[in-house]
Amino acid sequence: MNSSTQLCTIEGPVGTLEVAIDEPEGECRGVAVLSHPHPLFGGSLSNKVVQTLARAYVQQGWRAVRFNFRGVGRSAGAHDGGVGELDDLLAVVQAHAPSGPLSLAGFSFGAFVTSHAVTRLHGSRTLAQVLLVGTAASRFDVAPIPAELHARTLVIHGEADDTVPLASVLDWARPQHLPVVVVPGVAHFFHGQLPLLKALAVRHLAA
Repeated sequence: MNSSTQLCTIEGPVGTLEVAIDEPEGECRGVAVLSHPHPLFGGSLSNKVVQTLARAYVQQGWRAVRFNFRGVGRSAGAHDGGVGELDDLLAVVQAHAPSGPLSLAGFSFGAFVTSHAVTRLHGSRTLAQVLLVGTAASRFDVAPIPAELHARTLVIHGEADDTVPLASVLDWARPQHLPVVVVPGVAHFFHGQLPLLKALAVRHLAA
């Protein structure tokens, strides 16, 4: 976590939600809300992939808001298979980005939850960017991305991902004709390739 990261809590659907905020230098373009990987397998707001995406957002002038799903860290409640976690994400959006430019990003289980947040918010909020990394399509029912958002959506997956096979993500993306950026030889957690992941995210956010 960055030394300048602000830690706070908000009132979530079942109690306290722990939140970490990183501010950009200069003018803020908007708020990005980032979701972490599976809570039952060590996922939290301090996950390195999520922190990497947060740094990419901050570099591009966004306020990056990470949070712990219910039952993780100082967040109250218990794991709810994605249903309650969606409510957690929407509560963070309401608390920290009730209006103005909004971007959503998620890694693994967090990408699954983010996909449903995109579906829920589409039509009522303008989503400037969507980032999905290591999307857990083999393990959960990931929501399709609305066609109008395809040009603003970046899906990144490692070719050698043994947690979520690339084939499952392609099967999810194929009916939508949604492009997937495949990083050759990279596993689920992007070990040794986090700078590349950040560069891909920065390039998308700068477009």
